[in-house]
Amino acid sequence: MTDNQNLLAEQRRALILDEVRRRGGVRVNELTRRLSVSDMTIRRDLDALARQGMLAKVHGGAVPVVEASTHEPGFEAKSVLEPSAKDDIARAAAALVSPGTAIALSGGTTTYALARHLLDVPDLTVVTNSVRVADVFHEAQLTSGGSESRRGAATVVLTGGMRTPSDALVGPVADRAVRSLHFDLLFLGVHGVSVEAGLSTPNLAEAETNRCLMRSARQVVVVADHTKWGTVGLSSFADLTEVDTWVTDRGLSEGVRAEVTEHLPGLVVAGEEQE
Repeated sequence: MTDNQNLLAEQRRALILDEVRRRGGVRVNELTRRLSVSDMTIRRDLDALARQGMLAKVHGGAVPVVEASTHEPGFEAKSVLEPSAKDDIARAAAALVSPGTAIALSGGTTTYALARHLLDVPDLTVVTNSVRVADVFHEAQLTSGGSESRRGAATVVLTGGMRTPSDALVGPVADRAVRSLHFDLLFLGVHGVSVEAGLSTPNLAEAETNRCLMRSARQVVVVADHTKWGTVGLSSFADLTEVDTWVTDRGLSEGVRAEVTEHLPGLVVAGEEQE
């Protein structure tokens, strides 16, 4: 790796995190040589990543965090992780949406970011089981003039259901609502992505609601940053082969990209030109 002196802190930390997850641990002196920065810079990076819960510091380096497969962070806790990557992903995903289509957005902080990028796409029908996503469209309506409908504003269908820590609505009520609907595109936020476990979540009820969303969609687009790779939640709800496209960020390593494209037809890396 060359010319890394000018890497932004966020890019450098993404590279560090990728190394930790890929190799199962790294040493400070290895990172200083690889990234051409000082020990103090690397230690600051490791401190920042440890505070975010992304890795665990050990003497002389860092190792991956091993979380319980049932651990489900709340929306606010997840919203501070990889914010610029999520915004890049949201912008790239929004480019896949045509005016007048019916789309679905699952719960999650990346789909929440995507909702904000969809406000100017006219005449959408948006099905969502996310309270936060519905609020984005509702607040846009309020700020555009109150009770009268904004020209071309999205029609939003909120499924109902039981609320999870990440503010998604799940369970039998949500499942029944989703099964009765059909949409062109589903944008799906996930807890974890891997070849072995596919798409997974720590919440059993959310897993079933996600299955219903996928069955009702003509195309399934996963929106998830690179840190989701290798994470496995309690319940798998789909294989990678059931996904049409994964929109992610530039933190996903070349090796992982090659592995992913063996299992699903489309990989979009936000911020990079697509062939």
